[in-house]
Order: sequence, then structure tokens, then C-alpha cells
Amino acid sequence: MVQQQLVTRGINDARVLAAMAKVPREEFVTPESRAASYEDGPLPIGYGQTISQPYIVAFMTEQLRPKPSDRVLEVGTGSGYQAAILAELVSEVYSIEIVEPLAKNAEATLQRLGYKNVHLKIGDGYQGWPEVGPFDAIIVTCAPDKVPQALVDQLKDGGRMVIPVGERFAQQLYLLEKKDGQLKQSATLPVRFVPMTSEADKQK
Repeated sequence: MVQQQLVTRGINDARVLAAMAKVPREEFVTPESRAASYEDGPLPIGYGQTISQPYIVAFMTEQLRPKPSDRVLEVGTGSGYQAAILAELVSEVYSIEIVEPLAKNAEATLQRLGYKNVHLKIGDGYQGWPEVGPFDAIIVTCAPDKVPQALVDQLKDGGRMVIPVGERFAQQLYLLEKKDGQLKQSATLPVRFVPMTSEADKQK
């Protein structure tokens, strides 16, 4: 996976590649998908959600430029796979998931694999996690139609946010860099993520 799907497509951060090689992806998929764990594509994890293809996970992680001292917010825990990759690279990962069974499954998997620096919360990602912010970096693994202001507010000055934005299953992945309170935005890749859900959406 690392050589054929990542290195050949330009992922070259040695720490990111090492994390992708180390984290057992098969532990984060459903039993029926285990044989396909390392294939070049997303996989269903239940509740209408997916685990992103390995290349997208690696690309988004590399764009964050994670440092060992960083505290990172992840919106959309899903299976917990992205959180595990980040946990190999940064000091603390704070991850929010709105689908309670997914959050509980991810937490159990991460604990079983010994990740003690991942903190999970069941809640609305649009609000971020203000009690433990601000964050050095923010990664969003579901797509809102615009960047939530609460997440911008919780990003430290000098911080980076990677987020897909757009309509259902047709979005652009953006890198946002905060400098002197201003956001510099650059589009990086066309992507297809599940839509970001808020508490209000759940009650419709």
C-alpha cells in the first residue's frame, strides 16, 4: 500500500509514510471488508459512513504538516483510522463524532490498540471542541457546504486546517492557513466525502 498507492503518487513525508505503514488498517474496517483493507478505495463502515482510501488519508495528513508537539482536532472520527494515524505523529488528538455507535466502536478499537493520546467526544463537529482548543491543526473528514466559523476560531494563529467543502459527494479539499487572524485558502484536490451532519440535521 505505502509503496504502490502513496509513494508513487507523491506522498514523501517520511513520518507520514511510517505511520501509514504502522497502523493496522484492517482493525478499523468491518469484518466483511477486512480482505479489502489495503485496497485503493474507501470502504463502508456502517451508518452511511466510510473509511477514506489510504491515499486521501495520507495526503490530508501530509498537508497538515503535523509536528510531535501538536494538539490536533479531528472532526468526523468515523472508524478511528485517521485519528490513529495522527496519534502516531502528534502529541494529542481530539476527535468528534456525531454518530454515537461509530464513536463507541472507534474508541474501543483505539483503546485496544493502545492509543492513549486520542480523546473522543460524541457531538456536533460544527461546534468544534472549544473547551480544549485552540488547536495547532484541524482536520475535517466530512464535508460541510462552507467552513464552520467555530473551527476557524479554534485554530491557532499559524495553524493549518484541511477540510473538504461542497455539495454531496462532489467537493474540493482545501488547505486553510491562519496568519495574523486572516485565512489563506488554497484548493488541493477534488474529493468525495460524506456530508457533515449537525445536531439540527439529526433532528429533521
